[in-house]
Amino acid sequence: MKDEIIYGLNSVMEALRGKRRAFELFVASGSSDRRLEKLLDLAEEKRVPVRHRDKRDISRLCGTDHHQGVALRAERFAYVQLADILESETARSNGLLLVLDGVQDPHNLGALIRSAACAGAQGVIIPKDRAVGVTAAVEKASAGAIETIAVAEVTNIAQTLDELKAAGFWIYGADGESPISIFEQKLTGAVALVIGSEGEGIRPLVKKRCDILVSIPLKGGVNSLNASVAGGIMLFEVVRQRDKK
Repeated sequence: MKDEIIYGLNSVMEALRGKRRAFELFVASGSSDRRLEKLLDLAEEKRVPVRHRDKRDISRLCGTDHHQGVALRAERFAYVQLADILESETARSNGLLLVLDGVQDPHNLGALIRSAACAGAQGVIIPKDRAVGVTAAVEKASAGAIETIAVAEVTNIAQTLDELKAAGFWIYGADGESPISIFEQKLTGAVALVIGSEGEGIRPLVKKRCDILVSIPLKGGVNSLNASVAGGIMLFEVVRQRDKK
């Protein structure tokens, strides 16, 4: 398919503001959210036809009830090439990338993409196989942030880390068993953070490609963090250190 359904107020708003071609905006009859007026104004500005539908029809269209009364039929999300991200001088000299090794949950992926965008990262890298890709649920979970950051889909994460090293990146992998705290590690220059899957963490072959493995100190009775929370903490530790200069 060359198009997809995007749902949720923030996701639809950002999609309309972005570069993707939008074909139709579906609005639930009787919707009263104040943000809807801005959405309709933007649709008019972009010359996107508006279709008023029963809320149940929109639920069937989206495959979920969590659409906030709006859905957009638009071009499918377009991944970028890794080379496109590395073309940026900022990425090569003082870049920040988030590499995800097998994240399975669309809500985690959406939250990680949002955190990366908020942290000013130049891109998010995900594998083509054995991991969730960008779907409508991911776009909804990112609350539209996916329209503001480059996402590259690669065949081999381990080989990609080799490419990043060759481009000047230091690779830091999240590993709960590491004795090195992320808060004690100096994070300078071009940085790529690697987060593993929800259950297994970073795969052994990928872990070997990391320059340094770091952990997030835990003080309570739980022995691990959610992948999206761990990613957010690591991303903003990089931001904190850079802002401190």
